[in-house]
Amino acid sequence: MNQNNDKRLAAIAAAAEIQSGMLIGLGTGSTAAYLIAHLGAQVRIGLKITAVATSRATETAARAADIIVLPFDDIAEIDLAIDGVDEIDGHCRAIKGAGGAMLREKVVATAARRMIAIADGSKRVVSLGRAPVPVEILPFARAFVTDRLARLGATPVLRLRDGQAYRTDQDNLILDCKFPESFDIAMITSQLSAIPGLLGHGLFLNEIAAAYIAHAGTVTRLDRTG
Repeated sequence: MNQNNDKRLAAIAAAAEIQSGMLIGLGTGSTAAYLIAHLGAQVRIGLKITAVATSRATETAARAADIIVLPFDDIAEIDLAIDGVDEIDGHCRAIKGAGGAMLREKVVATAARRMIAIADGSKRVVSLGRAPVPVEILPFARAFVTDRLARLGATPVLRLRDGQAYRTDQDNLILDCKFPESFDIAMITSQLSAIPGLLGHGLFLNEIAAAYIAHAGTVTRLDRTG
């Protein structure tokens, strides 16, 4: 219960940066759900915003909350993106993708003039790597990409749901990759991006400008350094 309250508090704190007239990128996951609920309440009392969604689930939730959702395929830039993280370090570098939407989240984050992360205190880490790094892959290239990831030192595991291979909104597969401790995240990011058939990954090293992290009812703002 306290963790859920912290997620809600972090989402509300980040929402304070939203101004009427903005085009907002809405993230995917349990913390983003609190943001959507809060923004829906604000819209009903007069906040004027439009949004793009990082997943079908988020789009459905946003529309149910009376938020106007626009198709992202017609949009090149947005004002602000707000999204949850699986873990985040003191430099606002993060791992995302437990919800399976990191490719769309990465596109929306990069299109945003500013991105804010929201999280409860359990997601704060000294160094990244406790959570696996998800990668979205073309099904056609599954064996090839799995082999290339293993050569980089990863242990890739095909994500399943109900005993079947999990499919993203783009009908692609996800490999959850555990890397050795103290892996070089900058080097791995570059190496992942160079693998044909690997369409996106959950390392967000440069996208996040600030984070609102709530722990035991107290919200702390973390700004990007460097």
